[in-house]
Amino acid sequence: MDKDPFKEYLKESEPDKASKGYVWSTAIGLQAVDGLKPSKYLIETAIQNIEGKITIKEAQNLIDSYYAERPAHLPDEERTEEADKVSSRIAEILSETAFSFTPNEYIYIHRKLFQGIYKHAGKIRDYNITKKEWVLDGETVMYGSASELRVTLEYDFTQEKDFSYKGLSMDEIIHHLAVFISRLWQIHIFGEGNTRTTAVFFIKYLRTLGFSATNDVFADNAWYFRNALVRANYTNLPKNIHATTEYLEVFLRNLLLNENHELHNKNLHISGLWNDEKV
Repeated sequence: MDKDPFKEYLKESEPDKASKGYVWSTAIGLQAVDGLKPSKYLIETAIQNIEGKITIKEAQNLIDSYYAERPAHLPDEERTEEADKVSSRIAEILSETAFSFTPNEYIYIHRKLFQGIYKHAGKIRDYNITKKEWVLDGETVMYGSASELRVTLEYDFTQEKDFSYKGLSMDEIIHHLAVFISRLWQIHIFGEGNTRTTAVFFIKYLRTLGFSATNDVFADNAWYFRNALVRANYTNLPKNIHATTEYLEVFLRNLLLNENHELHNKNLHISGLWNDEKV
């Protein structure tokens, strides 16, 4: 989004409007991790929900009907349809209080977000993947091996569930959360939609830890979040590049502590060069 149409609602004195404004702002902002933008129709529909004129379910039905009635469209329009439908589904999930910290919940979120959009919605990939990353000058993160994805996922969940935050300073908590979420993302158990799924799951998990995270950090910096995850999982010793969670930790400090650190994608680029379109 060039300009967040929901900013005014985040400052609303009415808690319900502010809460709805947050979930829609976050839901739409997260589409940026895959270069997607919502339609004006989606934004208009979201505002109706925020204003209390329609429920979240009615908003989803309107979006579904809108695309069901449209004639066959171009590939670019299909990505807009994806952005609209996934945004409405993220808004619904973030509006719900129900949550369980399990691998099945993580997989369920993917299925909920992408059902009818990806054939592999809610399915663990059975092939290995690479992805050229702008922030790595076209190099790729080494993602989880297809043969070990479920085992690796369950291991990470068990480790986090058994971890005690008792006695830790906030700096230590932030660092641990950055390590946990970067490892979960690195598994990349799905063919597509990993970052959006991980972000939604992470926001829900943070709530169970007492963090509200109800601000515009994800909405405004989703691309930074993804690049920070990349940098947390990439090492190239000949080039003196080391995996680091420092960028994720700065992001989390803004998200969880309402600090105001500048988040610039150009600072994450391994060569110090950048494309202005990604800043």
